[in-house]
Amino acid sequence: MAVVVVESPAKAKTIEKYLGPGFTVLASYGHVRDLPPKDGSVDTEHDFEMKWEVGSQSQKHIRAIVDAMKSDSSDTLILATDPDREGEAISWHLEEALKKRKVIKKSTHVERVVFNAITKTAVTEAMKNPRQIDMPLVEAYLARRALDYLVGFNLSPVLWRKLPGAKSAGRVQSVCLRLIVEREMEIEAFNNKEYWSVKARLTTPRGQNFDARLTVLGGKKLEKFDLATAATAELAVQAVTSRALAVLKVEAKPATRNPSAPFMTSTLQQEASRKFGFGARQTMSTAQRLYEAGYITYMRTDGIDMAPEAASAARAYIKDKYGASYIPEKARIYKNKAKNAQEAHECIRPTEMDREPAKLARLEEDQRKLYDLIWKRTIACQMSGARLERTTVDIGSDDGELVLRANGQVVSFDGFLKVYEEGRDDAEANGNDARLPSIQEGEPAKPKAGGFATDYAKFTDDNTVIDSGMQRHEKAVLSADASTYAQQHFTQPPPRYTEATLVKRMEELGIGRPSTYASVITTIQDRDYVRKEKNRLHPEDKGRLVTAFLESYFRKYVGYNFTAALEDDLDKVSAGKEDYKALLARFWGDFSAAIAETSELRITDVLEKINEFLEPHLFPVTAEDPTPRICKNCGNGKLSLRTARSGGAFIGCSNYPECRYTRPLAGEAVGGDMAGLDGKVLGQNEEGVPVTLRAGRFGPYVQLGEPTEEEPKPKRASVPKGMDPAVVELKKALELLSLPRTIGEHPEGGVVTAAIGPYGPYILHTKPAEEKGKKPGKTYVNLPDLEEIFTIGMNRAVEMIASKPPGRGRGAAAEPIKALGEHPDGGEMNIMKGRYGPYIKWEKINATIPKGTEPEDVSVEMAVELVNAKAATKGKKKPAKKKAAAKKPAAKKKTPAKKPAPKKKPAK
Repeated sequence: MAVVVVESPAKAKTIEKYLGPGFTVLASYGHVRDLPPKDGSVDTEHDFEMKWEVGSQSQKHIRAIVDAMKSDSSDTLILATDPDREGEAISWHLEEALKKRKVIKKSTHVERVVFNAITKTAVTEAMKNPRQIDMPLVEAYLARRALDYLVGFNLSPVLWRKLPGAKSAGRVQSVCLRLIVEREMEIEAFNNKEYWSVKARLTTPRGQNFDARLTVLGGKKLEKFDLATAATAELAVQAVTSRALAVLKVEAKPATRNPSAPFMTSTLQQEASRKFGFGARQTMSTAQRLYEAGYITYMRTDGIDMAPEAASAARAYIKDKYGASYIPEKARIYKNKAKNAQEAHECIRPTEMDREPAKLARLEEDQRKLYDLIWKRTIACQMSGARLERTTVDIGSDDGELVLRANGQVVSFDGFLKVYEEGRDDAEANGNDARLPSIQEGEPAKPKAGGFATDYAKFTDDNTVIDSGMQRHEKAVLSADASTYAQQHFTQPPPRYTEATLVKRMEELGIGRPSTYASVITTIQDRDYVRKEKNRLHPEDKGRLVTAFLESYFRKYVGYNFTAALEDDLDKVSAGKEDYKALLARFWGDFSAAIAETSELRITDVLEKINEFLEPHLFPVTAEDPTPRICKNCGNGKLSLRTARSGGAFIGCSNYPECRYTRPLAGEAVGGDMAGLDGKVLGQNEEGVPVTLRAGRFGPYVQLGEPTEEEPKPKRASVPKGMDPAVVELKKALELLSLPRTIGEHPEGGVVTAAIGPYGPYILHTKPAEEKGKKPGKTYVNLPDLEEIFTIGMNRAVEMIASKPPGRGRGAAAEPIKALGEHPDGGEMNIMKGRYGPYIKWEKINATIPKGTEPEDVSVEMAVELVNAKAATKGKKKPAKKKAAAKKPAAKKKTPAKKPAPKKKPAK
């Protein structure tokens, strides 16, 4: 009998079915050991020795594996965790943990197997080719984990002390945050520039219309800013309409467009964001479920190569479905272009090429969308290229003073476009995809009267008619016959990152890896450093402060080149080309010195440095306010950044306490987030009842209808925390008003619903009462993503409810969120979940965790300080009780002192 260990219970069931009798398949439920969040977990004084601890939730999973190995008298342990660095690390941790429990003996065969897809063929083939644990890969994991610990555990406390309200810093998350903050500063510093473009709608002798843009004026090629004002644009329009035009040149060139490579992790996240608005975390959790169901290959990969048998299967499907002309002569082979290709695996693809999306109709909506995307991209990548004909037509006057150009293209053979076309990031339509009519060189091109009347109509509210009969508006100019049209434009700042474009940028810079993109982007949002609005990432003031601090005092460690170079070194460790402890020693030498340099920093110095860094944001100079740092209250004080005792920051006056002027960092918008929005009508529901956005005592909310005698309290729904009221539209309002949403009946009885509560989105399983007169049982499970309350289906809900740890029913002891260890005076300290937020429990002392500090960031030292301070506020009775409690055990030992002797005799 062999015991096989995989990571998830869903995978365990499928694999046990494939392997049949003779195998017991169990789940580790992810990582089983981690570094405890306390000082000394990575011992920098003793060759970076790492002290691991089995998590409280993992104890029972380890116990199940131990029991299985003992009860089955197993002589073989097969570690079948995921085929990447994290999976290799989990296998190593399992082996080490089981060795400590002495269930792995000299006679036990420990084997490592990996499979890229959960299919019977892939699993049985992997079982025939076992290997040992790849230690260079494990050492790369150890190096990363140690680096993350050393940065987080040493840098985060510096932030807490020097920048109240900051939550944490991380090796990769801080660099990612810097990207977003710097992009925002670029946008704020951007000065747009006006320019104009001129288009004419022309017609051929056969009566077919086409558009052409002005490219040459006065015999000179027009540059972007040559038409800088409405006046110059008006002259250009007159020049076009006052000349006879003819076709000067027609040039048609054949072109080929080839399909994109199959997906790897980053490109899947990017395309799912572009096409469906999925966040990185949502994409990965959905892909995980498809992988565990056996529909796609492993989803964390930097590889874009495809197994030869998969490429052959795709080609066979294409030939059968679309014909031989749709496959190239040879299978397409793709190679990585990423700056740092990690331990590469195969691309993300369907496990069966002929399993069309339509055959998986029972999938949940998000899974169906993502599978459809992966299947189409995979099939398309092995198809023939599309053949195009790109045409350029020049139209001009006889004197050469004026030239207009029309571009177009025609698809002569669609090839892969029959199945799939990749999305674009922030791309503007350039008109090159327009289809042109048949145009012959030398023939006249006459202006189409009235051609642009509709385009100009949007500007007619306050247009004026000038002597020539031309219509002109501050944003547009229209010729008298409406055939020629000039429009005002302004240069645009760089766009804010979406999760897709941020992943793309991180990949270009070599920052992070496939397994970390989603978690890093999620972390900076969970820390309230960044918020997402209309799918764009905006830095919060707290995020700006952290970036300003790190840029000022730890510039090297948030540098893009440094972070990418460190990733290169870590890749060398995984390849066995570098010793990971030498890498750690090199890093720690410089980093510990940088930490030490901040010990003498005063908070006032730090704040002034941040004032300088963020001055364009905190105190922008405008025509209305040329001296923004002068206090508007007292008239002579200087405004600067201040910190509050409760955490967080604000702008205050230097004349405090005489002048008590304060304002938030973001400025003084009257009404806060709801300025100008209270009472806004969003639209009507299907019955014609108006839906409005309102400002309430407890925050913004949406309301259906108005109070009436029959309905004094119309239906309302709060706008969830983190959602910008300004972006709430009718569709989202109606979704909120529809909550709670009934998902369906649970297979074991009862109803499952989704809703939003005081602590965020959740699902609720209400079970029928087991006995008459008793209340029905309830199981609550928090949802990680707000959007899931509107999309989650029954399969996913049942899975989440089943995987929740046993509930805290009435009378049951609350389980700690995190165990901190022992207090110096004795007794365990734990972080508990409270009604008003997490707190530290020690003996009878409950100490609140400061606002803005996450439970995982609380160290033992910080906890001791907080509980001691809390004990002191309780008066002198608490310490006295503590001393009395310490004496009692000593007194008890005297009474049973006589009993050990008789107890030992029967034992002998």
